Formats: sequence, C-alpha cells, structure tokens
Amino acid sequence: MINSYPRLMLAAPKSGSGKTMMTCGLLNAFLLRKLCCRSFKCGPDYIDPMFHKYVLGIDGGNLDTYFLDKEKVREQFLDQARGAGISVIEGVMGYYDGVGGDTTQASSYEVACAMDAPVVLVLDCKGASLSLAAVVKGFLEYKENSNIKGVILNRTSSVMAERLKPAIEELGVHVYGYLPECEEGALDSRHLGLILPGEQKGLKDQLNQLAMKLETTIDINGLIKLAQEAKPLPSHKGGLKSQVSQTDQGEEVLIGMALDEAFCFYYQENLRLLKEMGAKLIPFSPIHDKKLPPGINGLLLGGGYPELYCPELSENESMLRDIRQLSERGLPIVAECGGFLYLHELLETKDHKTYPMAGIIKGKAFPTERLLRFGYFEAFPNSDTQFLKKGESIRGHEFHYWDSTNNGASMEAKKPGGRKSWDCVHGEGNLLAGFPHFYYPSNPALPKRFVEACKGLKDREKETMEQSLTRKGFKQ
Repeated sequence: MINSYPRLMLAAPKSGSGKTMMTCGLLNAFLLRKLCCRSFKCGPDYIDPMFHKYVLGIDGGNLDTYFLDKEKVREQFLDQARGAGISVIEGVMGYYDGVGGDTTQASSYEVACAMDAPVVLVLDCKGASLSLAAVVKGFLEYKENSNIKGVILNRTSSVMAERLKPAIEELGVHVYGYLPECEEGALDSRHLGLILPGEQKGLKDQLNQLAMKLETTIDINGLIKLAQEAKPLPSHKGGLKSQVSQTDQGEEVLIGMALDEAFCFYYQENLRLLKEMGAKLIPFSPIHDKKLPPGINGLLLGGGYPELYCPELSENESMLRDIRQLSERGLPIVAECGGFLYLHELLETKDHKTYPMAGIIKGKAFPTERLLRFGYFEAFPNSDTQFLKKGESIRGHEFHYWDSTNNGASMEAKKPGGRKSWDCVHGEGNLLAGFPHFYYPSNPALPKRFVEACKGLKDREKETMEQSLTRKGFKQ
C-alpha cells in the first residue's frame, strides 16, 4: 500500500530566522481552512513542539536521525501523521547543521531526505537584499538533491519582496510570499530558548493575528499544493508499537509525572512508549500540589525550569517530604535535568540564593556562565543498574546552564565520534537521575525495566497488604 502523507518542512539558513513563529502561524492558517494538521520538530528540542501543541491542541513529535536510524524515524512520522491533511516539519538550526557542527548527520536536511519532504526556506531578510539570492543559490547547490522547493521572505517589506522575487525564482525555486517585521511575528526568549507558550500573555490573539496577516502575504494555497505533491511513502510497519512486544504489555501501573511551570520537558515518544508498555501517567505539580498522587508505583521528573521556581518548590515541604519517604520505601524514580536538580539537597539560583530541595541527591546544584556538555551523546552503564545493564547503551541530549557537585558515575556519556566523554547519572537502587535527557525509543529496554520496577513495587506492596490482612484475621 502506498500512502501520500501531504507534508512539507520549514527550514532556515540559521537559528533565529523565524521558523517557529512561521510554523505556528501557518498551522493556525491551515486550521482556519479546516485542514487536519500534524506537526513535528527536527532534533531534540522540547520547547518548539510545545508551541505547535498550543496551536493544534495535540502533541506533535520529534524527528531525529541521531536518536534513530532513518527508517525508524520515517516509521515514527508515518505512524503519527496518519490521516492528516497536512503535516508540517519544523527544522532545527541551519538547514545543513548536524552533529558536531561539521556534518549533516541529524540535520534538517537529513530528516528531509528521510521523509522525502519538500522544503521551504525561511529567510531572515533584515539587513540584506539581493545577497539573499546568493544565499539561496548556495543552499540549492551545496547538496545535489537539496529538497528545497521554495522560499518565504521574513522581516521584509512588500516592495523589497517584489524586487527579490525574480532574482530568487530564476534559481528554480518559488517565492511563497513574505512577512513584514511585526509584533505578531516576534517572541521573547531566555536561557533555554523561547519563553513557554503558557507564560506569554495574549499569545492566542497574537497567533490568530499572525495567521490573518499570513493570509494576505503568503501563498497558503501554494504551500498546501506543495505538501500534496510530496512523493508517496511506503506503508508503515507500526511505529512505536513495533518496539513493544506482547510480553511487555502487562498489568497497568501508575506513574506520577511532574507537570507544571517548572517541569514540562518530555519527549512525547518517551511518554507514548511508557503507555504502550503499561504505564498510566498521572500528572501532578511539585509547585501547587501538597502530596504525590495516591497509589503511584513510580515517579517521573522531567526537565524544565526548577531554577526559576526555587522558593515555591522549597516551601512545598509536604511534597518534598512525600518524595523522600516514598523513595526510601523503594519507589522507582527517573529524573532528568530539571528533575535531577529538584532531587538535590540544595539548588542555587542565578542570583546565588540557595534553597533546600528533596535531598535524595547529596550535594548542591549551581548555575554556570555557559552551556555545559551541550549536545548529543550515547550513554553506557559502567556496571549493571536496575534500568540498563553493562554492555547496553542509550542515546540522548544535554542542554543546561546548571551543574552539580555530584553528577553521578553510573554511566559514561560519549559524544558522537568519541570526541569527548564524561561520567554521569545516579543509577543506584531504585533511582535513575542525572542531567541527560534520554530518548527511550533508542533503547526500549530502559522504559521497559522502569515499568517492570514499578510493577515489582506494586506487587510487593500488594503482598505486604495481604500478609497484614491475614495476620489480622481479615483474610483466610
């Protein structure tokens, strides 16, 4: 069976060109035309997919050819894009920028090739004019099959767009329009990227106004036609479900998942895989809730911005106490980056104020002046842990401006090509905690063993309860 899967990619020569706002504006415009949309993000980014979800109301996905090989990435796309009238893939960094900064591995270009997706370059025109034609020519010729079919001119006037259009289109690509520099097309950012959509006042109105503006300056019908002309793709083999065997799907276990202003960075593929393996994820707020959800069998603490909410997190003593007590009872805990900071004895803010936290990780987390250990890695256990065994590995990504006096040494993380390595992660007993963000589909054994550990705790507690009832004469 052959599937068409209408799709296109919005890429750019560099970061900061306006890809995310253009993607959100176009998604909004497609929705106004009653098109069923899906969205995807190239690379390991968490924040841009949150903006996509803000527009569409449904989770998107990450497409990353470092985490998975091209065939598996394509299967994920096919699984998630099934039934969509159009799928929009937002690129990452510059179109050809890949692993290490000197390869195209895991670049937007490599994903576009894997998806056989037509690409539209978003060009930041501020401070340039005819030179942009040279930029387009260079991108078209850098690789023999660039997949680049069109251009959108961002932050320029209608007059300049009309002047540039002939020079660019004579290169063999179509100019789909322009967007003038305007408030609707701008977003605020901070140390990890764009400020989260829930924190931006009036964002819904801003995106609606942006969509209406794009209707007058962008050839929306042309973009839809381009997506519909994407080459057919082979029928998919099952996506994430193909990585889950029947033996993995056992009795449902309850896993508390931190989800609020401070903890919000999760790969949707990770969450879907946990659910496929029998986990029911119960959201809770370490800021606002006083206790963990009742009856949970495990705890998932994702990344985010705990450093911005230190007073609120530290003052919620009942929540911190609950986490400590359940950890001592053997509750399986997986904590990544922001969640790892939260588990420390102390967390220092950017202005060097220090706050007590959960105290499960001995030591202090503190700010630095630059990104540390930034980028992709593959992690190898130094010895057997409950979640990964020696000889296995899993891939992931680090992106943080905080460090720890106690990073752990249960795993060795290695940069692609072996350029750098470092010890990381606490993998003792029921705990898996560290700065790395792991991508579970790159080794489903990790989430499988996490779910199994949660089920093991559930079974032990059930057995203890039955023994107690028997002793008290309530059960024969």
